[in-house]
Amino acid sequence: MSKLRTVFLGTPDFSVPTLQALFNNSSIDLLACISNPSKKRDRGQKIKNPPVIDFCIKNNISYYQTDKINKNEEIISFLKNSKIDLIIVLAFSQFISQEILDFPRIGCFNIHTSLLPKYRGAAPIQYALLNGDKKTGVSIQKMVKKMDAGDICYSHEVDIDENDNAIKMFEKLKNEAAISINKFIELVNKDKLIFTKQDESKVSFAPLIKKSDAKIDPLNHDFENVLNMIKGYAAWPKSFLYINKKILKIHKISKYSLHLDPGVFKIHMGQMLLGIKNGTIRLEIIQPEGKRQMTDADFLNGINKEIIIS
Repeated sequence: MSKLRTVFLGTPDFSVPTLQALFNNSSIDLLACISNPSKKRDRGQKIKNPPVIDFCIKNNISYYQTDKINKNEEIISFLKNSKIDLIIVLAFSQFISQEILDFPRIGCFNIHTSLLPKYRGAAPIQYALLNGDKKTGVSIQKMVKKMDAGDICYSHEVDIDENDNAIKMFEKLKNEAAISINKFIELVNKDKLIFTKQDESKVSFAPLIKKSDAKIDPLNHDFENVLNMIKGYAAWPKSFLYINKKILKIHKISKYSLHLDPGVFKIHMGQMLLGIKNGTIRLEIIQPEGKRQMTDADFLNGINKEIIIS
């Protein structure tokens, strides 16, 4: 059996286990990877490669970098003339033209970390947590021009445990994605791919997260809302309030029996309490702007002025 001539599109650390799975799969001839450009990062402003490119360099895999794949003549020429069987995409963050979608013999396939058609879009992991879901999953779909709307040819469920947050789920799902690509390749080799159209009546969306989304609103958010926000925004931007007009990130809350009206803040027995829509919460683990995480008690020991929460 001849190997499947494959090109991988991806950029962040999240993509690396799947790239490694393709690299190690004996059925795959990994022709190249395509990623976003290297950028200046951190305080030193040093040029830093995307994790996918670092993996390629380490393992002598050919690669291209571009922020405009559809207009890059070198890449288009390579894809057009390489007799590609598969293009696999995970966390590439660029729209892919129909011209490119049509190049591979079998197709261009996207790995999406939700159970499609639920949570089409950029942030499926976060929205599953924000909505308090108990399960999510990995779906592989044959790409079409409409975002995340292609026919599903592989999916499996992944449990969301009580203590999972976005950081833990990113780790869990990046490894589940690698498992899924090996199972997908097995189906391809056995000619057992079955394509199932998505039920458009069950579509929901997970648009790009904005920093402002993570602001807790005591008047309209109840305990479950705030708890899910802390989980869903744990990687970025982290749930927050304003304290004396500066950002106060909230890492852990607990229910408190003392009644406070929504939006009312109170220091009680060395603890920071806030009234929300359906009760009172303690702001148990917090992070003042520019400082480390700490307990509310430690924070209060170091402050000597009136506190205004907003």
